[in-house]
Amino acid sequence: MKEKTASVHWEGQGKTGQGQISTETGALKSYPYGFASRLHSVNTTLAPREVRIPVGDTWLYGDLVLPPGFQGLVLFAHGSGSGRHSARNRQVAQHLQHAGIATLLFDLLTAQEEQTDQNTREHRFDISLLTRRMQETTAWAAAQPELQHAAIGYFGASTGSAAALIAAARLGDQIAAVVSRGGRPDLAGPVALAAVTAPTLLIVGSADHEVIELNEQAHVHLRCEKSLVIVPGATHLFEEAGALEQVAQLASSWFITHLTSLQYTA
Repeated sequence: MKEKTASVHWEGQGKTGQGQISTETGALKSYPYGFASRLHSVNTTLAPREVRIPVGDTWLYGDLVLPPGFQGLVLFAHGSGSGRHSARNRQVAQHLQHAGIATLLFDLLTAQEEQTDQNTREHRFDISLLTRRMQETTAWAAAQPELQHAAIGYFGASTGSAAALIAAARLGDQIAAVVSRGGRPDLAGPVALAAVTAPTLLIVGSADHEVIELNEQAHVHLRCEKSLVIVPGATHLFEEAGALEQVAQLASSWFITHLTSLQYTA
């Protein structure tokens, strides 16, 4: 499949900045995005509902937010050494919620596994385990009465991106879109990447040179609709002023395009 690219233009900083994104496929064409464009009319924070997700003989814990009239659900796969309380993922999730998309931030590891991982780091790179957790959580979400008809997307960061992409490859058309932030999609491997059918957006900071190269390599293997967007001036954690806002806007635009279009045609 021919490789497709995306371009993003941004002016200003932080909440005052504005930008446009265009993808070669035309899914997004000079699509406006900016902090105010999504949040100017929202003055409240939606309260999450803690949920327990059964995995084998134990549980994972998550925070589920269902905005009024939501269209689509995004599951977050956090990065190594992180969890559902990740400030960066929560900021992106809040942006999606204000755009009318439901979110589920959950711990990929149990409390015991997390404690072990803090000492040994043995689970954070266990992509097979993280992938199973993504699949099990997806099955749980699809079985909930209020979510049965929601198109599902994945947002992955760091090693969570690899788990999200492998799960998307295995679940096929059950997954409507994938977004990776500063991720390691290369860890999914060429075979899984080639099997992904969900439109996939890879976002990397321009100063994250090694990860850019790894994302470019993964981008080549993807055979689905795909885009690789480089955020100017951003490092791996997108800590620079306005950088994470750009990620949130890019993700919102991608999910709005692909989750809602699938829902309307279902």
